[in-house]
Parts: sequence; structure tokens; C-alpha cells
Amino acid sequence: MNIVNKLLIALNETTELKEDTQSRDKTYYSLNCYGHQKKWLANILPSELLTKSVKSAIESIVTLCENDIFYNNFPDNVKSPDYGDNWGRLANYIELNNRAIAYMNNDRTCCGILSCIKLLPAIPPSAKSWANCIIISQIFPNIYGDTYNKGAFEENSIYGLKLNAGYSHNIISNEIQEKISPKEQIEAFNILAHFRGIKTGFRMVISEDQMKVCYPSHEEIFRWSNPEHEEIFIKECSELMNLGFEAMFIDSAKHIGGYDMQNYTGVGALPEYAQMQHILHEIRKRSGKTTISFIGEKSTDDFLRYEKLGLNAGTDYITGDSFYAVRELSEQLKYNRIYAPGVEIENDNYEGGITYEQRLNRINSALFGFYNASDKLPSFMQTNDIFPLRYDTNTHHIMMTNPSYSQDGTPESHWENLFTKDDGRLYNHKVAELFAHALCL
Repeated sequence: MNIVNKLLIALNETTELKEDTQSRDKTYYSLNCYGHQKKWLANILPSELLTKSVKSAIESIVTLCENDIFYNNFPDNVKSPDYGDNWGRLANYIELNNRAIAYMNNDRTCCGILSCIKLLPAIPPSAKSWANCIIISQIFPNIYGDTYNKGAFEENSIYGLKLNAGYSHNIISNEIQEKISPKEQIEAFNILAHFRGIKTGFRMVISEDQMKVCYPSHEEIFRWSNPEHEEIFIKECSELMNLGFEAMFIDSAKHIGGYDMQNYTGVGALPEYAQMQHILHEIRKRSGKTTISFIGEKSTDDFLRYEKLGLNAGTDYITGDSFYAVRELSEQLKYNRIYAPGVEIENDNYEGGITYEQRLNRINSALFGFYNASDKLPSFMQTNDIFPLRYDTNTHHIMMTNPSYSQDGTPESHWENLFTKDDGRLYNHKVAELFAHALCL
């Protein structure tokens, strides 16, 4: 039995699928394609998908199949879309805060990975020349109150995590784990994303005081100087790659080896340069994947430093406010096929101030800022850039805290109130129009 069918059975659903006919008026298509058209849902509010069942989401995913074949049962042996070993050099990375869109019942949080599955139909698939890749914000338990949502300004940072302690209860479903394990729940998400033509990855911190290592009898603060801790870090990341991920976003990667530490805002020491080279090599080696993309937070103009480290892309180098600056940078770097700095629409530290028009302009620069599509720069977006958040919160706030915006304690009310309403729908439509013109390049 394939993992997706196992998930359906665990949720007390049948494995027979029916075509999603109700979403036809929300289906967007790539333009100027010859052959198969790429499809996704847009002009929507996230709550319209999050309040549906997981089975409904899977039926939408199968209905959106690019080759127009509908599978009455989810197929076996789904593979990740193939864009070569260095696909990460060109990709669009879209970070989904899976904790923020999780099921929030009163003061408890769970099932974020199921919410990610529900949003998959509304994520544009990969283009002809480059991949779209979802980065999920949380995989491991967080230090400050995993499984709980707290007040809107109460510490519950996603940047503090526990290793050797399984996967976060914010994202898995405990109710079904006797039928389908946490690892299999994560694997099901990856398989469904691959079916959509989307690659996947996860965010990882490397500041040692922001990590703990858990043992049966005690917990320890992570130390890069401890070989056992380093081994646990490698093992955890390798296991995730074996569950279907192919990308790892590395927080504070710019400062590895003590580089530019006057601007470092993390807590605790970072790995040495050669040490991180070894770690990334081991993750690739142990997972058996040559296709892994490592993305570093921030980039300087010392591109060779990041390439030799083992990275494929870096953030926060150019914003996309100037289309022509992006296009000229693309032209300048077109001969480097392994690493490039990326176009940033918004990062995880964003606290407000970007208008819808500015976002759309940056996305336009990211998707079209080149002379040839094969020379495109990578780009970086947040949930907020596809589905705008409510006005009194922002990307960084929901990374640092885990509030429920529910008015009655139910997850449905939280999903409805986490995002903007009519203007968010119109914005989502405009983003989709940009992708529609880009996906067949």
C-alpha cells in the first residue's frame, strides 16, 4: 500500500478518488504552453482549502494533474520532478509556516503537515525551466512550548528546536500515528507535493544555543564541539532527506566560520567552515541524493565562498524592486550553474511595510528578470507573499509566537482570521496571473 492510501485509511477515508468538479472556476492555467498545461487553484482564501478534508485536498491534487489523466486511486512510485542535480540554483523557494496554519483547538496545536497538504493545490507547480520548492518552517519540536499556542506576544519561537526527540507535535497528528507514523505523515506530504510537480525542503537553525539534544534521561544544550551532537545533527537531516525532502534552508549560513559576526543576531556559536562542508557532504552522502539543494540565509558578493561551502542559493542579496538590476545580475552570473544569490520578495524577519504593489513588482522581477529562462536567479518568498496575513501580524511575529486568531476556539475560525479577506483574494489572483505567464518559460 502506498503512503498516501495509508494516510487516507488512517483518516477513516476510502482510497477511491473522485474528480474535484467544484474547483473548476478557481483553476488557473499556464499560458503559451505547447502540450500539457500546468494547473493550480487561485483567487482563493486559504480558509477555503484548510476547512476541507484531507481527502478533498488529495482529490483536488489528482484533478490538477498536468497530463489530464485522473487516477481513481493514488498512483504508486511518484517521483520528485527532475531538474538535474543543481536545480536549487534556479528555484523559487516558498516558505510555508506549517505551524501557523495548523489545527488550533483552544490552546493546543497539531497537524500542520495535514494543513500543508490542503494548501498544495493552491501552490503554483514548477515551470518548464525551473522548480518551485516549498520550504516548511517547522519539523522538530520547539523549545518554548511545542503543541501549545499561546498569547499573541508570548514567547514561542520556532527558531529554538530539540534534536533526537522525533518530530514536532505541532505538525503531526497524534490521533492517527498508530495507523500512520509521524515519518509516514511527512513522507505523504512530500509525495503529494512531488505529484503536483513541486519540490520540498525544511528550515534548519545552526546557532548552537538555539538547539537542545534530547536523551531519555536529560536534555543538553547543543555544542558543535561535541562530536556526538554533530553526528545527531547530520543523522536528523539525512533522515529527513530520506523522507522525500530535497532542500534545506540554513538559518544564519552567512556567518558560518565566524564571517561578519558583527551583524550576527543568532544565539550561540556556529560551525566552522570546514566543519559545515563536512556536514553538508555527509547529508548528501548518507541520503544517497545528489539533488539536494542547500540554501543559505543571506549572501555577500563572495559567491565562491558559498559555493565551496556546498550551497546552491543564498538570500537577501537583491530585493527585486528593480527589474533591470535583477536582469543584469542574472546576466552577470549566468555562467555559474552551481550557486547564485537570490531575489528576495520577503524573508522570515519581515515585520511589515511592504505594499501589495511592491510585492507583485518583486515577484515579477523574480519570475522574469533574465534574458534567458535558463539563467534565472533563485527567489525567496514567504506564505505572506502568496496568501497575505491579517494586518495586525506579520511573518516574523508568527515565527516568534504561536497565537490562535480563533474567535471561538475552533481551527476553522483561526484559519478564517489568520489571513486577509477580499483584498487578499484579489492579490492571490494577481500573483497567479504572474505565474501563469512564467510557468512555460
